[in-house]
Amino acid sequence: MSQVTYYTEEGLKRLKDELHELEAVQRPAISQQIADARDKGDLSENAEYDAAKEAQGLLEAKIAKLKEVISNARIIDDSDIDDSKVYILSTVKIKNVKNGAEMQYTLVAENEADLKEKKISVESPIGKGLLGKAVGEIADVQTPNGVMQFEIVDITR
Repeated sequence: MSQVTYYTEEGLKRLKDELHELEAVQRPAISQQIADARDKGDLSENAEYDAAKEAQGLLEAKIAKLKEVISNARIIDDSDIDDSKVYILSTVKIKNVKNGAEMQYTLVAENEADLKEKKISVESPIGKGLLGKAVGEIADVQTPNGVMQFEIVDITR
């Protein structure tokens, strides 16, 4: 059974663009490589042909997986998200209780997480700890080094 995954419109568009690239550009390129290798003669000892066929198999598996993910994707509507508590797509300003360092993150679906863009997954330890908390509450986050505490300073969309 397939798992439903949640995306922003922009995240789903990126997936569809990647699928288009695989089907419209990479698939024909590999087909051409196979045709070129086939033209070189005996297929039983043709390493180029074997490599191209293997690449084709991997590409087709990736295309099938991506199609499955897209078919089970749901777009998150952020217009009805309540800003009083931390939910997916909330932008949260937190303060480390121990050292006073402040950070700001946006909670996103697992597959859209990107630390460089300050987007963390709701499945991450910090994301799980922040979910459902309100401004002023303390989130206990389990890390490999023990429990860290973060105070929720602000929640926006």
